[in-house]
Amino acid sequence: MKGVLNRNMTTTESSTRWEHFSHGSDIGVRGLGNTVEEAFEQGALALTAVVADLSSIRPSEAIEVHCEAPDLDLLFVSWLDSIIYEMAVRKMLFAKFRVAIRELSLTATLWGEKVDSEKHQVAVEAKGATVTALCVRRQQNGQWLAECVVDV
Repeated sequence: MKGVLNRNMTTTESSTRWEHFSHGSDIGVRGLGNTVEEAFEQGALALTAVVADLSSIRPSEAIEVHCEAPDLDLLFVSWLDSIIYEMAVRKMLFAKFRVAIRELSLTATLWGEKVDSEKHQVAVEAKGATVTALCVRRQQNGQWLAECVVDV
């Protein structure tokens, strides 16, 4: 694995977390969880943390998304791209995610709020998830990993 730039524990368990890793001029996002859904949720938090400080985002409005793909790797890219699309179209940031995956179909709820430039101090715009360093797999310790590079 590449070097970790940022690690944030989002639960009291060390097995569920998100990380960033460096990759040229872009940034990698990584989610780790006890289930593939948790890994996708943590990857979404890592994506949002590229854009703004997660603690500044109030999860007050819920948005539903759905995506499908031919395999779990591409489902992760589709999932992150769905979040990026919702950020751009709705001019929102999201700080809470609940994912359900059935076969290769993902349904999720995103909670967030409208962007407030003074409150959120957006650092960069995420343009899209890529297949660079793309990996979704169950590791030897039983934990799920979902990661890829995001174009910023």
